[in-house]
Amino acid sequence: MTEEELKELEKEVKKRKRIASEWASQLHDLVEDKLPAAYDELPAIAQSTYDACKSWAEANQAWQAAQAGQ
Repeated sequence: MTEEELKELEKEVKKRKRIASEWASQLHDLVEDKLPAAYDELPAIAQSTYDACKSWAEANQAWQAAQAGQ
């Protein structure tokens, strides 16, 4: 893998981490400010947070594997 490809993978990891953090923040805000009244929002935000974190973990794993194989 070239240095440029590694940089692109790292950039993707950072992007996905930012997205996961944004979803986590929304989940935090829901828990802190809106529950129990907005309980119906919980499943969708929790699922989106989970999906974003999983996406970050997969990208991070690929980036770490690429670094190790270099």
